Amino acid sequence: MPSGYDVVALAASAGGLNALTHVLAALPRDFAAALAVVQHLDPRHRSLMAEILSRRTALPVKEAAEGDELRPGQAYLAPPNRHLLVNPDRTLSLTQTELVHFVRPSADLLFESAAASFKERAIAVVLSGSGHDGAMGVKAIKKMGGTVIVQDARNAEFPGMPEAALATGLADFVLSLDEIAPALQKLCSPTHE
Repeated sequence: MPSGYDVVALAASAGGLNALTHVLAALPRDFAAALAVVQHLDPRHRSLMAEILSRRTALPVKEAAEGDELRPGQAYLAPPNRHLLVNPDRTLSLTQTELVHFVRPSADLLFESAAASFKERAIAVVLSGSGHDGAMGVKAIKKMGGTVIVQDARNAEFPGMPEAALATGLADFVLSLDEIAPALQKLCSPTHE
């Protein structure tokens, strides 16, 4: 029986490596949904994030490439200076369109593409970060019937992004870092109703 969700879109900025490591490391190798990850990175440097996360999680982690096919249990990271979009045909697109809220990659664009492509079968997760990237995307996810998880701003290294997402009033779950991976497993398990 398939999982209730096709894609989990995670977004983070400042403090995000710790938050992402915490969540991804607690997910099993056979996780039932694909994971698309936006982390604001310095565009002038090659990112080592995929290698770092790969060493700390059972999940395969790779920097996303144009046309990659979404596979359950695989984490795809937006490359520096590229927006990451998920498509209805389960492929990934990378664009270098303009900055959104001064950032590229943008959580808003990832969430909006997940909402448009997978509707109620998408989950957005907003983690530690400064600024308010992700809040518009949260609205898109909810409008299309998806699920929104926000890290509790009180225990986020940088509370800006979680606070902006919470301010929409649309979070389904406000969880500590320790609670996010178990919630994702429960939501995405094939037996979940």
